[in-house]
Amino acid sequence: MQEFTKFPTKTGRRSLSRSISQSSTDSYSSAASYTDSSDDEVSPREKQQTNSKGSSNFCVKNIKQAEFGRREIEIAEQDMSALISLRKRAQGEKPLAGAKIVGCTHITAQTAVLIETLCALGAQCRWSACNIYSTQNEVAAPRLKHGVAVFAWKGESEDDFWWCIDRCVNMDGWQANMILDDGGDLTHWVYKKYPNVFKKIRGIVEESVTGVHRLYQLSKAGKLCVPAMNVNDSVTKQKFDNLYCCRESILDGLKRTTDVMFGGKQVVVCGYGEVGKGCCAALKALGAIVYITEIDPICALQACMDGFRVVKLNEVIRQVDVVITCTGNKNVVTREHLDRMKNSCIVCNMGHSNTEIDVTSLRTPELTWERVRSQVDHVIWPDGKRVVLLAEGRLLNLSCSTVPTFVLSITATTQALALIELYNAPEGRYKQDVYLLPKKMDEYVASLHLPSFDAHLTELTDDQAKYLGLNKNGPFKPNYYR
Repeated sequence: MQEFTKFPTKTGRRSLSRSISQSSTDSYSSAASYTDSSDDEVSPREKQQTNSKGSSNFCVKNIKQAEFGRREIEIAEQDMSALISLRKRAQGEKPLAGAKIVGCTHITAQTAVLIETLCALGAQCRWSACNIYSTQNEVAAPRLKHGVAVFAWKGESEDDFWWCIDRCVNMDGWQANMILDDGGDLTHWVYKKYPNVFKKIRGIVEESVTGVHRLYQLSKAGKLCVPAMNVNDSVTKQKFDNLYCCRESILDGLKRTTDVMFGGKQVVVCGYGEVGKGCCAALKALGAIVYITEIDPICALQACMDGFRVVKLNEVIRQVDVVITCTGNKNVVTREHLDRMKNSCIVCNMGHSNTEIDVTSLRTPELTWERVRSQVDHVIWPDGKRVVLLAEGRLLNLSCSTVPTFVLSITATTQALALIELYNAPEGRYKQDVYLLPKKMDEYVASLHLPSFDAHLTELTDDQAKYLGLNKNGPFKPNYYR
């Protein structure tokens, strides 16, 4: 109370309240602690910053946060031993020597470990963020010491977002020959704005449902002129990142932003793919009453046999307390649904893109937006009804909390191997199409992570291998297995 009374004015109290609520939601990221309030008022695009080598070819929130960011990266490395192992095994060979990788992913401590691995394997990298809210500012800063040009900060505007991507791609004397994307925005930008650069790309690695969908559209139209690797549908991404990561991070994101108790709450989860399965398992374990919406009869049948009721959204929209989208589609939750929701209903998205909830329809004169805390808005109807919208409909876990490092190690290792495979593949192995990661590599990624659990694989005898028609060393699954 003594501290509070130091701020006698109304403005001062609001400032203090804002700092408290921000730290509660951003506690996973040191940015909340290490950034001066004065920094928030100035766009990084307007600042003049240089690194230790005198270069200003970057744009981050505050380069002075590099020391704190380095500590977070070192923590992440402790649970990414497989990726570090890959780095040590291949470092002497430099399989990515000559590779110029332009990346657009979430910029977190875990991604930083991946970027440093790519650099250790010989690549040059330039990076931007695939989400305007998920960047950890202090983690972006240390990349500059490794010669990685980063253009990203937490809270970018839409204009900033595309400006950062363009600055990554458009640099005199440097032309990308590999793309690592999460969501397809970078690939789309290069394809549209720099067609000559796009034609010279040796390979694209994409890790999201949205981005993969865009690649298949380009391929079907005959406009994909480079080979692409669909990492999203690799087993080590689909069955681990999408499932186990979301099983843990959905609760983290909701708790940090709303302090909600799940026991007895009615929740509808739109989509029962791997992300939906992970979310539902976590919510059910805490006593929530979970409904599922699905378009796919196979996924719907799985939901039924897992003990969930499969419904249409219209049937339950008036009674549910929480709405979670994870379909990869657009307009899953429309203005009509939002109008019919009960007071204080929480609405959020666990898919990559911000198209699942029709947020644009809420920006109308009759509705009032009230910022409650970082990434939490009350949208108020004329009759006083409030809907709690999280992260403005963007990806909840990486915008509002964090994700388990170990699972991200699996995905990052898969991405690194996909880049190595595409970059070193002999001419003719991959045509201008979208490919799945070879199962042998999927299994290699899994094997690198088993020592963390002190797990010991059983080896087939020669007779058993012959009986199954398999090589003793794998692959143990056909290429079509997902």
